[in-house]
Amino acid sequence: MLAISPNTKAYLCLADVDFRKGIDGLQAVCRNLIEKDPFSGMIFIFRNRSGSSIRTLAYDGQGFWMCTKRLSQGKFHWWPENASEVGMTIRACDLQALLWNGDPEGANFSENWKKIDG
Repeated sequence: MLAISPNTKAYLCLADVDFRKGIDGLQAVCRNLIEKDPFSGMIFIFRNRSGSSIRTLAYDGQGFWMCTKRLSQGKFHWWPENASEVGMTIRACDLQALLWNGDPEGANFSENWKKIDG
């Protein structure tokens, strides 16, 4: 199982990606387009051209996880539009908001996330 913890590093690929690519194709995008190591343990997030699906790629030390979320209706509301960059890092809580089709920039996680005393 792939877990997203507060320490998880995530990288958002801003360029649209052809989702006919499998794990090997997405690894090539990591290496060649965004110049990141796909074996780094980071979660890489990609979006298709229509904006209706996102795909994640992560290496867990034994192999790769590739997960896809396709919305049944509509498109993902939030996606940065920065033509001068190919990617950006995002926080784990931003990734979770994105996976639920939320707006990471508009979310106030200090109110929504409980502090666990231990």
